[in-house]
Formats: sequence, structure tokens, C-alpha cells
Amino acid sequence: MSAGDPRWDPELLRALPPFAAVRPLIDLLSQTDFPTIDALNWIAAERGIATGGGRALRFVAPREKAGSVESSYEEHVFETGEVPTRESSWHDLFNALAWLAYPRTKAVLNRRHYEELRKRRGEPLRGTARDVLTLFDEGGMLVACAEPALAALVRDFRWKALFWERRGDIVKRMRFHVFGHAILENALALFRGVTAKALIVDVTDDVIAQPADALNAVLDARAADYFSLPDSLASTRTLAPLPVLGIPGWTPDNEDPAYYDDVDHFRPGRRPESTR
Repeated sequence: MSAGDPRWDPELLRALPPFAAVRPLIDLLSQTDFPTIDALNWIAAERGIATGGGRALRFVAPREKAGSVESSYEEHVFETGEVPTRESSWHDLFNALAWLAYPRTKAVLNRRHYEELRKRRGEPLRGTARDVLTLFDEGGMLVACAEPALAALVRDFRWKALFWERRGDIVKRMRFHVFGHAILENALALFRGVTAKALIVDVTDDVIAQPADALNAVLDARAADYFSLPDSLASTRTLAPLPVLGIPGWTPDNEDPAYYDDVDHFRPGRRPESTR
């Protein structure tokens, strides 16, 4: 299965760690055929999901002009509630699953895109705020963490200390939930170098122990609150880069401690400020 292959294999998706956060949604979809727009809309209606403009969320087949450029896409979603969605497209399916799993955060991102577009109308550059929004929307990860010392290792780029030396603690006290639909698309055939932009969310151990859908609800509320803050869009450095193949269980290769010695993959770097 790959991004260019529309064959639908829900059993395989359920078995892949990057899809842990959307497994409850996969269970609601067809177990034989690629999910349809009608199936996605049924879930959206059942959950009463709305876009950033307060319009009821609806996935629709793309029209000739709706969503043809990024600015009109975000405005179209905000003003109409319609999210252009191509049939048999992994990228668009994973965007839809992000809306269904994290409706509050997706709505906030849509609203803030819309506000920035209106504020910067006619300016030649996108601006930092929209760069942050796009980076997280495409490549975001929500990291639930019940131990501040583990979160500090992420922020300090101490990858071997985090992923190998504290491996057992990660399994017990951290959860890595993919938000960005581009990361999910890459997860169909993960390769070295895929890096998420992580928002670290401090939680308690009882929250970590919750099933995926309940944890999603907690993370969704916290991320929506975070991205509603003006300072959250001040810099692309506020989100922590995280090499996803370092996460225990995401590749058999990282069962060897030497795997984390590759500095081209696990790079040192500057300290982000991403805890909420």
C-alpha cells in the first residue's frame, strides 16, 4: 500500500502505529472499499462538526474553482462548510479523518487562516502565521506526555536519551498521535527523514491510559486552545521537530541503539517552545 495505490486495507492500517489515533474512525468505515464521501459525511453529521466559520462540515467533490488555490480553499471552507475531497485520494481522506478526529483544532486552524487572509489581503507573502498553520495542518503531531523530563528531551533534541535510554518510560508515559494528513500519507510507506512538527501536551498518567478516541478529545481541546492564542503563530520554531521513525515500535530498525547514532537523521538543533 502506498500513496499512489488506492487499495483499501483497513486491517493493515490498524496494524501500523502511525494510525493509532484514527483507528476508531477506521472501524466506522467500510471494511472492503475505499471510504466514500457519503460515509465521511455521515460521521461528520453524527458528530455535529462545524468549520471555522460555524458552518456544518461537508465533504464535497471538488469543483472547478473551489479550492483551486490555497487562499480560496480556506475561505471556501470557512464560508460554506464545504471541504473539497477527491474520491480515492489518500491525501484527502486523511485530511477528512483529521477533521473527524480533531474537529475543534481543525476549525481553529481554518478560522485563523481565514483571519490572516483577510488581514493580509493583497500582500505578496503568506506571512509567518500562515506558515505555522500550514506546517501543523500538514505535518503536525500531538504528543501527550505525563513526565516533564521526557518532554524536555524532545525540546532539547536528545533523541537517543529519549527514544533509547528512556524507551520503557515512553511506552508508559507518552503517546504520539498524528494530526497532519501529509504525515499519515507518508506513513503508508514511511521513510527516513520524515519529521513531524510536534505540539507537546502535558497530561496526567490517567489521561495517557485512556483509549485513543478519548485521548483524541483531550488533545483536540488543548490544541484548539493553544492555536487560539495569538503567540502560537509568532514563529515556526514554536513547534518541536520530531523524527517519527525514532518512536519505539514505528520501525524494526530502531530496536538497535546504534540506529540513533545517525546524526543526519537524528539531528541536534535549537530548542523550541512547544509545551501546552
